[in-house]
Amino acid sequence: MDSSRMLSCLADDFSLLRGAVAAAGPDAKVPSCPEWTVADLARHVAEVYLHKAECIRLGAFPDDWPEAIPADPFTALDRYYDRLTSTFAAHSPADPAATWHDPDQTVGFWIRRMAQETVVHRVDAELAAGVPVSPIADDLAFDGVDEVLKLFLAYGSTRWKDDIGSLLDAPDQRPLSVATGHHAWTVLPTPSGVEVQDAATGFAGEALVSGEPAALLLWLWNRAGDDAVRLSGDQALLGQFRALRTAVTQ
Repeated sequence: MDSSRMLSCLADDFSLLRGAVAAAGPDAKVPSCPEWTVADLARHVAEVYLHKAECIRLGAFPDDWPEAIPADPFTALDRYYDRLTSTFAAHSPADPAATWHDPDQTVGFWIRRMAQETVVHRVDAELAAGVPVSPIADDLAFDGVDEVLKLFLAYGSTRWKDDIGSLLDAPDQRPLSVATGHHAWTVLPTPSGVEVQDAATGFAGEALVSGEPAALLLWLWNRAGDDAVRLSGDQALLGQFRALRTAVTQ
């Protein structure tokens, strides 16, 4: 996906998120994040938006919050969405920005990341409001699956080994496939980290997780149960993948 498409998805999903937040009310519980109320969810998203705008403005991670966050989380949500999108509009996707992904230190990284952050949290808001979950565009969902596997699982398992705990001390190193549409990824756990490779579509490992792009994305982010996807093959390998997925998406 190019950055203009990502920005379009960001705008659409923020509108849906904001509507669901208003419909739910600040005290509503978020089923997919049981420790949060909707006010907590709104404040979290607002803080994420502000932090990323600062990463771009400073070219470095901010040491402190640049300003006091409004006490009303909905005011904060609106204010910092505007700050984020204004920052994006003032830059080219190729412009430098501080990110946590060493190979990609650009504004475009944050455009992608914020589009994916927003779609997952607008699903949280819709679940809290008790309204039907709005469709997720196939191209955005496909990109999100790729991001979870390659950035959070593959890169994250080497960059933040503490998050993985003991899961890779003696991993089952047989391949597992993740597939959607006409594309698949091969997941190879190793003691030094998880390797993720693009592969031919279909069953290319000892276990397979497959489904429609949106369902697979929500399953990877623990926003959908096993009934949303198709699971086949070795159960121990599937269990290991569930545990790794959960560790890197908390």
